[in-house]
Amino acid sequence: MENNNPLSPHLQIYKWQISSLLSITHRIVGVVNFFAIILICLWIGFIISGQSNYSNISIILNSSFGKFLAISLCWTFSFHILNEIRHLCWDAGYGYDLKIAKITGVLALIGSFILTILFYILGRNFF
Repeated sequence: MENNNPLSPHLQIYKWQISSLLSITHRIVGVVNFFAIILICLWIGFIISGQSNYSNISIILNSSFGKFLAISLCWTFSFHILNEIRHLCWDAGYGYDLKIAKITGVLALIGSFILTILFYILGRNFF
């Protein structure tokens, strides 16, 4: 006899949860951060190599796209750090309760936006 009911929840009946959304986002942001660190290392290499190479990069960074890229990368690093702190607490055995997991997930998401805004304000005032 053939069983037509799947053993695991199907995509049509699956309800998204904050933990699954943050898990997927954490993985995507990790890959983005990997490439961002490579770009930052290249940027530092251009700074070390001389003024002519750096002036070409500074034109890109001072454009609206460059500012958007800097703010976006600030968010990705902030989110990754806060979510990683959440995972470290889980590794220590804290925060497994469903209510606590939801609260810390929302705090990590909101906190990443707050940190991004703070870094933007600090960077704008100092540079």
